[in-house]
Amino acid sequence: MKTVQMTLDDELVDAVDKVVKKLKTTRSAFTRQALREAINQVKFNKVEMKHKRGYERNPVKKLELCVWESEQEWGH
Repeated sequence: MKTVQMTLDDELVDAVDKVVKKLKTTRSAFTRQALREAINQVKFNKVEMKHKRGYERNPVKKLELCVWESEQEWGH
């Protein structure tokens, strides 16, 4: 592991300290998890944007997906 120095607003440090105390963890562990989640969210957003652009270029045609309706299991 590497040690990284960061500059944070006092209010943010105070908020993190309150959370880590409640979670019984450390600033470092909390920050690692928060950064992992943020990175995953960025990756997810990138894929979502790629899908959106694809559908904008090639919109679903009317009745294109209705052929699958008879295949759906509704649990009745």
